[in-house]
Amino acid sequence: MGGCCSIDVRFGRYIDEDMEERGYYEYCEDDDNDNGGEAGVKFADSGATVRFQGSSFRTSMFTQQGKKGINQDAMTVWERFTGEKDTIFCGVFDGHGPSGHKISRYIRDNLPLKLSSAIKQLQTHNGVATRGYKKGHKETSNWTENGHDDHGNGKNQFFHSLQASIVQTFKEVDEELSVDSAMDAYCSGTTSVNVIKKGEHLLITNLGDSRAVLGTRDDKNQLVPIQLTVDLKPNLPNEAERIKNCRGRVFALEEEPDVYRIWMADEDCPGLAMTRAFGDFCLKDYGLISVPEISYRKITSKDEFVILASDGIWDVLSNNEVVKIVSCAKKRSLAAKLLVHRAVRTWKTKYPGSRIDDCAVIILFLKIRQPLLNKSLSDVSCNSINQVEIASSHSCRSFRSDGDRDTILGNLKVDLPEYYSALKGDDVMMVQELSNKHALKLIQSAMVANQDNKLLDEEEEKEKEETGHRKEQ
Repeated sequence: MGGCCSIDVRFGRYIDEDMEERGYYEYCEDDDNDNGGEAGVKFADSGATVRFQGSSFRTSMFTQQGKKGINQDAMTVWERFTGEKDTIFCGVFDGHGPSGHKISRYIRDNLPLKLSSAIKQLQTHNGVATRGYKKGHKETSNWTENGHDDHGNGKNQFFHSLQASIVQTFKEVDEELSVDSAMDAYCSGTTSVNVIKKGEHLLITNLGDSRAVLGTRDDKNQLVPIQLTVDLKPNLPNEAERIKNCRGRVFALEEEPDVYRIWMADEDCPGLAMTRAFGDFCLKDYGLISVPEISYRKITSKDEFVILASDGIWDVLSNNEVVKIVSCAKKRSLAAKLLVHRAVRTWKTKYPGSRIDDCAVIILFLKIRQPLLNKSLSDVSCNSINQVEIASSHSCRSFRSDGDRDTILGNLKVDLPEYYSALKGDDVMMVQELSNKHALKLIQSAMVANQDNKLLDEEEEKEKEETGHRKEQ
């Protein structure tokens, strides 16, 4: 597999800080992750690594079936998207209708493939090609040069060509779906929220009511959310106007006065609660479109992560709550799972009479994990003392958790017996054979996994208690 520091620890693998450059990835496959039995990782012909579950050094993914039947949410991450090392694609797809689960997976598999091909063709045509975007190379700025600001405004010909290419790709994918005899997409469809990260650039596409939210820091260094997409629902004036101009109808049912839906001109069906989607061809003549909204953001040093999620998350948790939950995860690979578990609990308390919706989450971390220790602790002997105090006056000022740049413990007492107890079996022997620096890294990684596992256990205990209370009532 690789370097000598690839050591199994409870929730996955510990990855040394230099392993990213050598092409190794942390992978955590969750046994209860509902992906229809699909493998966690596949490889595309372009050289991209395609993920349907688990995590890597850049992403955390998790989906859970709700109480409405088969899980209709799908998600994917393409590393080395378009064949470029610094390019990654993330997509979440929320299916609906009788065949929604099939449609969401169809789009998940086909949309990234066609987008990759379209973007590569456009880059080649514009002379940007597939040489790779080296750090500092002027070609990395082609998305924003010639007058574009950090939000993609201006008269950049390449950016406008890129937008047009993406819109055309969405149209072609929708047309191919309409003629695929294996897909019944007449009254079934899916949303699509996607992020393409290339170097310091983020391109966001949105179709429907799934959502992308950025976790960034404000002027006071507080972590705050910035919503990157608009929930494209029938209550938006521009969306409603288009639908009505196409003879579609928009109204809410008496039992759901706040949920506006699209209806056919002469029939009270299907009642779709979004204005843009793949599929749903019964409404394509009545104002429903498959044209995505496209936006751009240049990543800054304050930007921490992007959260893509289906409405099973956003219907019960605010943007601020979601960002806080993700930031509380001490281990990146568990961040998405923690968020889904919290959403499920909130569904039960906020809407006790409703069926819990499917939930799917991808978290794209924008900053590469820093080394766990800033300086080697070779002067510390694990055999001579039971406690090591790492204080702000010590040579190692920051003690960072695996994959969490924000967790800084300026004054930490490390109880070595407690740390060793976090390891299992032969891992203790491995620690004794490693240098002190790598030993402490391994121990600390195990402790972080334990902390997140305790959080998950607490969530499950609360869920059991609430279920017991409801049964007693």
